[in-house]
Amino acid sequence: MKKYKRKLSLHKKIYTKDTVIFKIGIDNIITSDNGLNTVFYKELKILLSAPRGFCAGVERAIEIVEKSIQKYGTPVYVRHEIVHNKYVVDDLKNKGAIFVEELEEIEDKTRPVIFSAHGVPKKIPEDAKNYNMTYVDATCPLVSKVHREAENLNKAGYHLILIGHQNHPEVIGTMGQLPKGSIDLIQNEDEAKNYKIQNNKKISYVTQTTLSVDDTKDIIQILKDRFPNIKEPLKEDICYATTNRQMAVKNIAKKCDLFFVIGSRNSSNSVRLVEVAKKSGCSNSILIHSQSEIPFDLIKNANTIGVSSGASAPEILVDNFINELKNRFTVSIDEVEIIKENVVFKAPKKLN
Repeated sequence: MKKYKRKLSLHKKIYTKDTVIFKIGIDNIITSDNGLNTVFYKELKILLSAPRGFCAGVERAIEIVEKSIQKYGTPVYVRHEIVHNKYVVDDLKNKGAIFVEELEEIEDKTRPVIFSAHGVPKKIPEDAKNYNMTYVDATCPLVSKVHREAENLNKAGYHLILIGHQNHPEVIGTMGQLPKGSIDLIQNEDEAKNYKIQNNKKISYVTQTTLSVDDTKDIIQILKDRFPNIKEPLKEDICYATTNRQMAVKNIAKKCDLFFVIGSRNSSNSVRLVEVAKKSGCSNSILIHSQSEIPFDLIKNANTIGVSSGASAPEILVDNFINELKNRFTVSIDEVEIIKENVVFKAPKKLN
């Protein structure tokens, strides 16, 4: 319950027997009694999914950029967005990072360059060495694990299948670890059903780390049914953070009238969370970047909304989202945590 401070003349009056009620939009009303004006806000319950937001790989990548700025001064260059989140990228730009897509764009090659958390093809560090550039690799250790796995399988004589999304930086980086023609991309079930082995080669598969857990399982099962001898990775490639965030969303989606995932549109894991929420019982699931995109016209008809955030979305975006709702509704929050995360990846020693 909050005091109403704006001019009452702006709002349509509705008269009752004892109290004057001023309509202030669809969501809330003001009552005026004995000269005191009070706003009554529509009640809204938020189920806050946990874990959510930054994973260890994202935290490490951001730390690498910040420590590089501290060590080398400004500017430092970053090849591709360090993580897929506009808020994070803009914040690092303000601190002195310059983002480029290719090394050729860097005019002053005496300045250091950082490779993004998604990983890069083998050629990129080689090019940096040829330019005599100082570089720091911020590739997530779990992505690097997939790279090593793919290389080892290739050396053992396997033809590789990569399950992932075409043109995603992580996919480009993983495919770029191997000689051309030694790895194929499969994006969906139809491609898995139609995949043909060349020259009866023995095959194995790896996956992008940010895929839908359920969709990937279905693709893998098709490949296993078609190729019983296909070699599996020693450990699942989809990372712990992707798995945990999807499980947490699944756990609450069916209880929600609306579900919001806070993250950038080029963030694979954020897009997957929206898909998971829809498949888990909340058809009205939406990806938004920040509180400026809140669809209040939809929320006015909801009683319970779910909220999560992608692994590259900082918690301040969730806080801003909730605070914006508190300005218009009487909000109650229930944080539903399914597992605690304590994974930490350290920055390279040379930055300490």
